[in-house]
Amino acid sequence: MRIVITIMIMLMYGMTWHIKAQKPESVSDSEKEIIQEKLDSIIALRAERAVNQRKFVIEADRVEFKYGETVYVNSNTNFVSVDGDKSVVQVAFNGPISGPNGIGGITLDGTISDFEQKKDKKGNIIISMNVMGSGISALININMYVGSNKASVTILPNFNSNRLTLTGVVVPLSKSRVYKGSSI
Repeated sequence: MRIVITIMIMLMYGMTWHIKAQKPESVSDSEKEIIQEKLDSIIALRAERAVNQRKFVIEADRVEFKYGETVYVNSNTNFVSVDGDKSVVQVAFNGPISGPNGIGGITLDGTISDFEQKKDKKGNIIISMNVMGSGISALININMYVGSNKASVTILPNFNSNRLTLTGVVVPLSKSRVYKGSSI
């Protein structure tokens, strides 16, 4: 029995040494930071270009309700998309009730009007637009933070005062993987 255990230990040691010998040289922490900063910069530039082309999606992973209650949600089903003069605004809360869109929330599929885009003094992108669908409409305010693809979206429905704020990331429309439910 001791021989079997000794052979197993030797094999494990040999495998570990072989794996370590195949690893590339380790990267220092400062090099990792530089690489991450460059990657973040590229992601931010790609997101800003998509916003400027009006072909983007904000995939939200957090929803804040009118009185401050926060819920973490699936970014595939909670989003605001802009494609030229068309927009989809969707929230889905993964609850036991399917909701009007069939996935636990509401989907507004509509036309954009009054689209305004500007930059504040810090360089943050601020967008305001109305989205008008067949059954509902809403005022949408987007804040995209400078040097980042992170954004927040405030949704102000015209049919009630139930304001929602979505927090997530800006993704080019062609790279987004959202799932759209049934529109109202």
